[in-house]
Amino acid sequence: MRAGQGRAVIAFATMITLAACGGKGDPQLMNLRSGPGPDEFAIVPPKPLEMPENLSELPEPTPGGFNRTDRDPEAEAAIALGGRPSAAGGIPAADSALYGHAARFGVDRAIRSTLASEDLEWRRDNNGRILERLFNVNVYYKAYRKQRLDQQAELERWRALGVRNPSAPPRKQGEE
Repeated sequence: MRAGQGRAVIAFATMITLAACGGKGDPQLMNLRSGPGPDEFAIVPPKPLEMPENLSELPEPTPGGFNRTDRDPEAEAAIALGGRPSAAGGIPAADSALYGHAARFGVDRAIRSTLASEDLEWRRDNNGRILERLFNVNVYYKAYRKQRLDQQAELERWRALGVRNPSAPPRKQGEE
């Protein structure tokens, strides 16, 4: 091999190695490079301004207080769905017994972060993440394979018990 060819092979190998280290498609690496961007869902446009009928009857402004043009997304969603804004965020009386039973051992306000950290620990212990990083493969479903529910077998079990499943697809011809 000539010296020129050796340099070309080394340059080509270097270029391939650097391209492989680009982290293309990895959202965590992309955020490290560009920094966290704006959260477009945190921006709520205000209601249109209104001119009050009598300016002298306006309440005193309170710094950091409620503004009449501020939106209340939860109340607006309740109204849009045909409910009452006062019930938004509360527990309806019909569901109080269910909530009481579910919360009988206490309510963990940080349950989402707790579950996320436990999930990460489970995946680390049951399927090493080194292959995920090396081959850009997600082993999330593989880690939980033993715990998943076979939906077709479960549907057949319920059908055998005579329970109607209106949301399940009907049986195919000749399957019965």
